[in-house]
Amino acid sequence: MSIKIYLASPFFNDEELKNIETAEKILFERGFEVFSPRLNEVRSEETIGSPLWSKETFMNDRRFIDWADCVVMLYYGNYSDSGTAWECGYAYGTNTPVVVVHLGEDSNLMIHEGCHTNITLDELKTYDFNKMPHKQYAGKMF
Repeated sequence: MSIKIYLASPFFNDEELKNIETAEKILFERGFEVFSPRLNEVRSEETIGSPLWSKETFMNDRRFIDWADCVVMLYYGNYSDSGTAWECGYAYGTNTPVVVVHLGEDSNLMIHEGCHTNITLDELKTYDFNKMPHKQYAGKMF
């Protein structure tokens, strides 16, 4: 059975788009079932930003966090997209392991302490999702 991964990440600028595309490629090539909100935006007759679109997007993303065996979060340090931080917190609250991929130069303690492990984007290529080894965050924190 393939491991199901929810990929939590902002994708609002060129750097974020490049990194999420890289993470998607790594995870898909490793044979995982991946739900990435970037690739699965809610298509509705409603206008993006409308109340119905907002509700449908929220419910869809929450449903796929519940579906996942783990959440992989792309994290940019002190800069934290509020939606991505919420996804990480929700996963933690439902006992879904969170693998934080650190892309920034620092970390908020609520993120690195509230996750299962802390890795780099390069380590995502070989991280053992079957054994889920723990790695403590060791960088600059607040």
